[in-house]
Amino acid sequence: MRNRWLRLSREKPVEYGSIERELRIDATPEVVYEVVSSPEHLREWWPDDAELDPVPGAVGTITFGDPASQEAKVEQLTVVEADPPRRFAFLWVTDQGEAATQGNSLLVTIDLVASGDGTLLRFKETGFRERGWEAAVLEKAYTDHVNGWNHFLPRLVAYAQKLVARP
Repeated sequence: MRNRWLRLSREKPVEYGSIERELRIDATPEVVYEVVSSPEHLREWWPDDAELDPVPGAVGTITFGDPASQEAKVEQLTVVEADPPRRFAFLWVTDQGEAATQGNSLLVTIDLVASGDGTLLRFKETGFRERGWEAAVLEKAYTDHVNGWNHFLPRLVAYAQKLVARP
């Protein structure tokens, strides 16, 4: 039992502050930028539906599930930064009826860096602690987002690479 305690005590505690990923994609930054910012491409790897004008200040929606169904989950997105082909950032997960701000939303920032004949995508989602959620809600939201991004980001890579492989 003592060895188990020592092993557990050395593990780094989860802070629920940010989610960060770095991905290598065999596609140019221009292609990847379109994949992360254009509704027609977003629908192929992330939500089931997307309505969004990828310009700063634009407010749109993404929908998980059948958009015609009452069970569909609709999230508002507010574009914060659109700098093709370098950066796309948006706020989301805002309480119903509130305008998105840095204190009441999560911020997703996607930076794209040319790397050889491909792109290095740096993904970061922040704002979990700033939402002011109680500990259990914070932990669940953070874990749900980690699991979600672990599922969707590999789909982004595969989709972008499939786009450039088309004849």
